[in-house]
Amino acid sequence: MASPQQAPHLHLAELTASQFLDVWRHFDADGNGYIEGKELENFFQELESARKGAGVPDSKNDDLGDKMKEFMHKYDKNADGKIEMAELAQILPTEENFLLCFRQHVGSSSEFMEAWRRYDTDRSGYIEANELKGFLSDLLKKANRPYDEPKLQEYTQTILRMFDMNGDGKLGLSEMSRLLPVQENFLLKFQGMKLSSEEFNAIFAFYDKDGSGFIDENELDALLKDLYEKNKKEMNIQQLTNYRKSIMNLSDGGKLYRKELEIVLCNEPPM
Repeated sequence: MASPQQAPHLHLAELTASQFLDVWRHFDADGNGYIEGKELENFFQELESARKGAGVPDSKNDDLGDKMKEFMHKYDKNADGKIEMAELAQILPTEENFLLCFRQHVGSSSEFMEAWRRYDTDRSGYIEANELKGFLSDLLKKANRPYDEPKLQEYTQTILRMFDMNGDGKLGLSEMSRLLPVQENFLLKFQGMKLSSEEFNAIFAFYDKDGSGFIDENELDALLKDLYEKNKKEMNIQQLTNYRKSIMNLSDGGKLYRKELEIVLCNEPPM
């Protein structure tokens, strides 16, 4: 473990995937998926100190507050005042930057949902370790990145360490979606609106009027509007279209079955 005084690896010219994760965990002290507030101040001060020690040219501005504003303007791409994991990947020189590699391949939530469906082969709502390995192998091939079996194993284990919050050796849809840019991660928009199994069953039954076990795109449209109105959240037509398109990527020939929608809208995927 890193000592409280010394952040790990910030002095290095290049970080491996595992070292990158050590840095992330050191600064994201509360484990909420962001470096923010006091964590962000600590990160910036230690990064500045490490860069000075490595002989990196300093900014002409001596005021720490101004330097931090410049830094956030450069790296906080969605201007939310916090650093997320992929923003940190842009800041630190990571040798095997599979986060950015992932994003080049799966840049939108629609592509992400398509990939999810391809690799969640048993439709469990989770990608398990062996499925994740296949997912990363395909990703590296598409990015023309050479790799061997030990390297693939390291990537698989690092991704699991990053995103497997409850340590069960598999990744849920919401865990895996943290690889997406914040602005693309439509699943974040459903935080605070997640349904219990009872609520989900009631709303699905309301829209699946003929009891067929699936709903179509128009019914999903109406369901999402109702869900947002019920939670007093605003959503414009473009957002609605994007969310609907992303969710429909889980459908089977235009039929969105109960289990697929439950993965998106419920607190826990169906067992």
